[in-house]
Amino acid sequence: MESSSVSADLHIILNDICCDAGHVDDLFPFFLRHAKQIFPMLDCMDDLRKISDLRLPPNWYPDARAIQRKIIFHAGPTNSGKTYHAIQRFLSAKSGIYCGPLKLLAHEIFQKTNDANVPCDLVTGEERVYANEDARQAPHIACTIEMCSTNTPYEVAVIDEIQMIRDPARGWAWTRALLGLCAEEIHVCGEAAAVDLVTELMYTTGEEVEVRNYKRLTPLTVLDYALESLDNLRPGDCIVCFSKNDIYSVSRQIEARGLECAVIYGSLPPGTKLEQAKKFNDPDDPCKILVATDAIGMGLNLCIRRIIFNSIVKPTVNEKGEKEIDSIPTSQALQIAGRAGRFGSSFTQGEVTTMHREDLVQLKEILSEAVPPVKAAGLHPTPEQIEMFAYHLPDATLSNLIDIFVSLSQVDGMYFVCNIDDFKFLADMIQHIPLNLRSRYVFCTAPLNRKEPFVCTTLLKFARQFSRNEPLTFDWLCRHTKWPLAAPKNIKELVHLEAVHDVFDLYLWLSYRFMDMFPDAALVRDIQKKLDDIIQVGVCNITKLIRASQSAAAPGTAEVVSEDFPTAKRDARVASDRHGAKSPEALSIAVEAPALRRARNPRASRSGTRQEDLKSYGRGSLANRLLREGLLTQEMLRQLESEWQDQHRNGRYGFGSKRDDQHSSKETGKKRK
Repeated sequence: MESSSVSADLHIILNDICCDAGHVDDLFPFFLRHAKQIFPMLDCMDDLRKISDLRLPPNWYPDARAIQRKIIFHAGPTNSGKTYHAIQRFLSAKSGIYCGPLKLLAHEIFQKTNDANVPCDLVTGEERVYANEDARQAPHIACTIEMCSTNTPYEVAVIDEIQMIRDPARGWAWTRALLGLCAEEIHVCGEAAAVDLVTELMYTTGEEVEVRNYKRLTPLTVLDYALESLDNLRPGDCIVCFSKNDIYSVSRQIEARGLECAVIYGSLPPGTKLEQAKKFNDPDDPCKILVATDAIGMGLNLCIRRIIFNSIVKPTVNEKGEKEIDSIPTSQALQIAGRAGRFGSSFTQGEVTTMHREDLVQLKEILSEAVPPVKAAGLHPTPEQIEMFAYHLPDATLSNLIDIFVSLSQVDGMYFVCNIDDFKFLADMIQHIPLNLRSRYVFCTAPLNRKEPFVCTTLLKFARQFSRNEPLTFDWLCRHTKWPLAAPKNIKELVHLEAVHDVFDLYLWLSYRFMDMFPDAALVRDIQKKLDDIIQVGVCNITKLIRASQSAAAPGTAEVVSEDFPTAKRDARVASDRHGAKSPEALSIAVEAPALRRARNPRASRSGTRQEDLKSYGRGSLANRLLREGLLTQEMLRQLESEWQDQHRNGRYGFGSKRDDQHSSKETGKKRK
């Protein structure tokens, strides 16, 4: 091995794993602490580079490469019938697997398949439902895409929403299914923007792609006028918001006008979402208005006449894990707008507009633009690859193993390594708990929202008791969650019930991976259903909960529940980030959001901003929440305020300069993204 090659690779690795050293003066003690990790790499660099070589993912799936598969791409917009045609082939096959992005979609196909007298099992991370009473595996399976088997042979496989292969966090699951499913026919459904990438990927496997294009089945019209007032609502309207706070505010204003509304947002349990959708769809129910987040973009069949965007700005997380605030992308805008006028519903055509007049021109521009082509497919380190790294670097932590792997990994232009921040967050959280590497890896892949403290604390307790070889029993879980629980009296209690539901999901997820240590899955599933009913009661009375929350809040409080991306001021419409931020960077993002929006999208500048309002708001509820949760100290807050004041005096708004970012990073000891 050439010394220059080793030096270059070592430089890359050290640049990553030394980031927590903070300052040059701290590097020497840092090297002493990490010497056991650094020096062994000099002897095994060739092996590490071979293990982390991700340039030929098709070779990871020898069973799929052993057969000649037929690839059919069903390309079209929302409400074009593309998935319907793929499912018809799935139903007629002797065996098949459906892979979808959501539990709701997998459950829908599971029900439809069994209703068609085709035995079908349901497999999700938290649930197994067998069509046969004796629990024999049925020839058809509907599953969430992460749960698909690449070893079982099928006649037909359906991969839904293939454009999500570009997703920064979950894209690897679509890549794995596309390259690895062992099926004679692979039916891929999704946006036409993914056709070129899928064709290129299949070229590397020697498989041709047949493309079938579909057009929307019902007309969709972008209106020439905005809603402007909730007094102008009509039956069948759906107002789309990008934060819970907007959901709460809009739903209360609607019911103040004597109208009933259904509410759907991402953190609601699937059962509650279905009940709210059923209530809205029922022609005999007085509920004729829906208030929802972009959670309606897929997974629910809704009878919507008109989609109304309450905002066209939302936060996103890019492939590097960095938060960006920008106008919604064309792909997402089309998917949400396309929910109006669903084929077969009572509305033969759909309409779309905005709440505010100044947003309508920009929405028309967004919807008229071509969807950018999907350029790369996601990859993620496998447990086996990390175990081989650990063999060569036995003293490295799991978080550092992942860092080193990503630093050394090689991918070609058709692939990217998915964001691993959530994985690393959990790895660091449970690092002090003695677990074998495989168990530690499984705990770190648990599907939880890291900005929910109660769920994170529960995972920590699960891991601690697991390490002591003490089973997590039903009684233990009831004591921890204080079950049984009463119906919520305010929004805070409703949010807590949603977190408890996530804890039950976490238990069920772990029960399928460590059955002996999480033995009471059936009992937990029973109480989870009861909890779902309790949450449904809370959501049906959501305006009462909002009033109770606001009456109990301190005077002048603008929010009923705080979020990482506050939305009290319409000019700084910044929604909640589902990945969350565990650093004071959330405060700086709130402050610089309007500047970011203008810089990335000049069209948005017409709306203007009120920096002083945003400044005072950033120091209010968000700062207080970060202080309460221990994520921000008074000293850090004073420093942020001082930097704001300095930049405000100099005529700059936000934390935009590289020098200031570096200064803040050194002072707080945090790695800025």
